[in-house]
Amino acid sequence: MAGLPDDRDNENLEFLALRKYTPEQRIRIVEQAIYNTPNIALVIIDGIRDMVYDINSPGESTRIISRLMQWTDDRQIHIHTILHQNKGDENARGHIGTELNNKAETVLLVEKDKNNGDISNVSAMHIRAMDFEPFAFRINDNALPELMEGYKPEAKKPGRPEEEKFDPYRHITEQQHRIALEAVFGLKEEYGYKELENALIKSYTSIGVKLNHQKAVPLITMLRNKRMIVQENGRKYTFMPDFHY
Repeated sequence: MAGLPDDRDNENLEFLALRKYTPEQRIRIVEQAIYNTPNIALVIIDGIRDMVYDINSPGESTRIISRLMQWTDDRQIHIHTILHQNKGDENARGHIGTELNNKAETVLLVEKDKNNGDISNVSAMHIRAMDFEPFAFRINDNALPELMEGYKPEAKKPGRPEEEKFDPYRHITEQQHRIALEAVFGLKEEYGYKELENALIKSYTSIGVKLNHQKAVPLITMLRNKRMIVQENGRKYTFMPDFHY
C-alpha cells in the first residue's frame, strides 16, 4: 500500500512480535524500542489490551495510559492503538477503554456494515481536531484494505425516523448516574439482580430519567462494564463510588 519493495525489509518500518511475552515484558520492549529508535514518528500498538492483565483494573489502566502519555511527550510521537468495543454498545472495553477515551486525541469507530459484512465503516467517535466524513473499506483479494469510493452506508428509510436506541452512557449524565446510585446504595450496601433492577428504575425515575425493565438491562450492563457497580464471585452487586466515567 505504501509503495515499498516487498522483497526486502525497509529501514523505516520495524515490526515487533510480542505474542509470547507477559504484559510487563511487552511494555519494557516497546519502551526500549521507542527510546532507542532514531527519528521515530509513529508507533502502532495492536492492541493495548495485551499490555495489562485486567482491563477493568484502575491501577493498571492508569499506569499504562501514563506510559503512553510519557512516551508521546518525551519523543514527540503519535501512538495509535486498538481496543475492542463492549458487546451491545459502542464503548471501548473496560476501565482502560474509559481512560483511553478520556486521553486520546482521536477515537475512531470501525464497525461492520449492517447490510454487507465484507465492508467496514470508519467514523470519528471523538476527535479534538477537524472532523472528517465517514468512509468505508473492504479487504480485497490481495488481503489489503481497499477504499470504497462513493459508498453510502445506508439510505434513510421513508416515513418517520426510527426512535434512537437507548444508550445509558450517552443519554444519562455522569452526575445523574452518581446521584441515582448513591441513593440506591444509601439504602442498602448490596443487591441481588432483580432487586437492583427495581431499585434503579425507581431511583433514576426520581431524577427525571424514565426507565422501564427493558431499559434497565442495558443500564446495568453499562454500570458493570464501567465498574460503577461490581459483582464479585457471583455475589450480590455493590457500588464503587470512586468510579472513573
